[in-house]
Amino acid sequence: MPTYGSCQSIEIAASPEDCYRALTDYERLPDWQGAVKEVRVLERDADGHGTVVEYEVDAKVKTVRYRLAQVHEFPHRLGSEYLGGDFRDFTGEWRFLEQAGGGTRVELDLNIDPGRFVPGPVRSVIADVVMKRALADLKAQLEGARV
Repeated sequence: MPTYGSCQSIEIAASPEDCYRALTDYERLPDWQGAVKEVRVLERDADGHGTVVEYEVDAKVKTVRYRLAQVHEFPHRLGSEYLGGDFRDFTGEWRFLEQAGGGTRVELDLNIDPGRFVPGPVRSVIADVVMKRALADLKAQLEGARV
């Protein structure tokens, strides 16, 4: 089966630390990440970081569930390794690149193997919902708090 991947980015008027903290405050993600219906932290490390996290996401065409091992590299990278769920594979990472003039370039890089053929238009909808919306929601959460 083919793996579908994409990398998208957005500029956010917030520090890499703020971006990282917003995305790792797992219990609050459903409050502001529009596609995220539920998040459960299944395991934490000694510092309290969620290391195994289960997500339920409304991907428009269907609700998907998956578990990820989170790889923390505060404040510049949040990686993930697929542990199981509705996909054959689902890996990715958020990168937070501090900009010289202030703010952060946030990159979201995902590789998804749904375990079956997915037509191009459906892949576009999934990429739009999962990636563009996630980036836009993060920007709105962080910049909206400053307004």
